[in-house]
Amino acid sequence: MVGVAVAVVAVSTSAVLVDLSSAPSLVKACYRVLFMTALVAPFAVREREQFAKVAGSDWALVTLSGALLALHFASWFASIDYTSIAASATLVQTQPAFVAVGAWLLLDERASARIVGGILVAIAGSVLLSAGDFLGGATVGPNPGLGNALAVLGAAGGAGYVLAGRSVRQRLSLAPYVFVVYGVCTAVLFAVAVARGLPLVDYPAHEWGLFVAMAVGPGLFGHTVINWALKYVESSVVSVSLLGESVGAALFALAIFGEVPGEFTIAGGAIILFGIALTATGRSK
Repeated sequence: MVGVAVAVVAVSTSAVLVDLSSAPSLVKACYRVLFMTALVAPFAVREREQFAKVAGSDWALVTLSGALLALHFASWFASIDYTSIAASATLVQTQPAFVAVGAWLLLDERASARIVGGILVAIAGSVLLSAGDFLGGATVGPNPGLGNALAVLGAAGGAGYVLAGRSVRQRLSLAPYVFVVYGVCTAVLFAVAVARGLPLVDYPAHEWGLFVAMAVGPGLFGHTVINWALKYVESSVVSVSLLGESVGAALFALAIFGEVPGEFTIAGGAIILFGIALTATGRSK
């Protein structure tokens, strides 16, 4: 559980690191994933014989998985420009609900009453969280409605990434799999950045430091440790523990930026976390 605790603290820094950078959100996403790819490359090379196990149809799924991961990062990073860190970090955590729905629709996995109930609770919380934009509640960010929608899109992209790569991951060990997926994700993000004419290299040293920190902190010590912990800790425990990311992100935002979430964000976020906890524990039955 110590590893899980370290991972939750590490991933909680992600939104704050993104907000500290003044680079375009898409460029931040590009370099986070590029440096994550570089970090896992030595481990993938060590298991390079695994690549021979990937069939032609699997490459299509890996490519789709990488493209959906690119959607996740691009949408979520952009959301932080428009809404509060607390709202963005909470809404992107609705990913397990999207995974449950996608598994039911696409993989014919049965959804238990607990899962359905959890999804409905999370949806209700999302509506309440966004209600402040329309009912005059305290909001943070230049366009919270757009930011919240982008965070939810990021959650959907992350869920698609999980679902698309699920079958391939059963035949390919972790390092080679994430190396290929991260590589595809990096290529997609850079292609979009180039198409949009965004500057890719003209950044001061502190920006490059933030790009590396995004990869090492939330990437290496966050998601990589989570994948390691899954070997020793029940998946339901890990899934529910990760809900602490939104709480940690909100506390970091309060300490560093003085960002106080509005009452609708707090109430809606609490309901969302409860709904996702129901969904995550329901999937372990």
